[in-house]
Amino acid sequence: MNTHSSQPSRGTLGRWQCSLLAACLCLTGAVQAAPVGAALERPALRAVNPAHAYLLGIAQAGQRLVAVGERGLIVLSDDQGATWRQAASPVSVTLTAVRFADAEHGYAVGHGGSVLVSEDGGTHWTASLDGRRAAQTLLAAAQAQGNPRAIAEAQRLVEDGPDKPFLDLWVKSPQEAYVVGAYGLALRTVDGGKSWQPWLQRSVNPGGLHLNAIRSRGQRVVIAGEQGLVLISEDGGASFSPVETPYSGSFFTLELPADGSIVLAGLRGNALRSEDGGASWSPLASPVEASITASALQADGTPLFVNQAGMLLREQGGRLLPSNRQPLPPLNNLLPIADADIVLVSGAGVSVLKAGDVK
Repeated sequence: MNTHSSQPSRGTLGRWQCSLLAACLCLTGAVQAAPVGAALERPALRAVNPAHAYLLGIAQAGQRLVAVGERGLIVLSDDQGATWRQAASPVSVTLTAVRFADAEHGYAVGHGGSVLVSEDGGTHWTASLDGRRAAQTLLAAAQAQGNPRAIAEAQRLVEDGPDKPFLDLWVKSPQEAYVVGAYGLALRTVDGGKSWQPWLQRSVNPGGLHLNAIRSRGQRVVIAGEQGLVLISEDGGASFSPVETPYSGSFFTLELPADGSIVLAGLRGNALRSEDGGASWSPLASPVEASITASALQADGTPLFVNQAGMLLREQGGRLLPSNRQPLPPLNNLLPIADADIVLVSGAGVSVLKAGDVK
């Protein structure tokens, strides 16, 4: 495992995270608030070829596939990825992740603190939350608690405007969802997105580190972020404790393959596995230093990963091994589907890797 822990300074995001903020690979600061604010109020434009646009997230809604990406793009497939059509989106900010509770109810998150909700399998979406409302929600909660530090932090969020993205989400049920993102932002809804409340005690992430990924299995909930941040809850997300790992760089994704198992992966190909709930960790050697951007579990519980070198990675014998037979573009996300096929999303759009194309 490469133990290089070089990190961007606070106020900027890592290399892959910048692709979420600016829909390109760069090492720049946050997108300015003014254009993001306008994009929160402007529906996405129709794309000439939406299936070939820059896409970042993908999920399954029953038999339907739903992918999201730059400028509010949402695309749907009802034939296992063979053809795609664009769905109307109420925003034109980049959408970073999408997840569904069932075939009908789903949430998508993205730049500007945006959260969208669908109740018909992704055909229609409504804006549920944005950075302005999130900041006001946090400010009201801080004022109710009378916490001077929390009030000051929330007031800064209000003054900054909607310039901070949500990066991942956990959809527990159609009514209950949790969203996490940059600078420690974390909110939840228990009424299908009609209202939102602050989530996570600041004490578990006092530095406001970026929260990049969240997964759950049973009562265990794990959040991974920058500078080696790993938070674990054993009570369904009611409380969290920080966990130390051997790596202090950013984790961009994680999976919970089995009871007690946690797999983390991220910057420069660094990956770790724990079989005891985070008490101890073993490295997973990666073939290249390219950042691992996303992961997913196959039907048998085996985790798969994708990276910026265009590799589909499978764990074997304590190593991550390339599994695609043909070269691929830098990959942003993946979704295993029926018949062992895998749907991939990247800056070149969406593609389907057939079972025969996988080693």
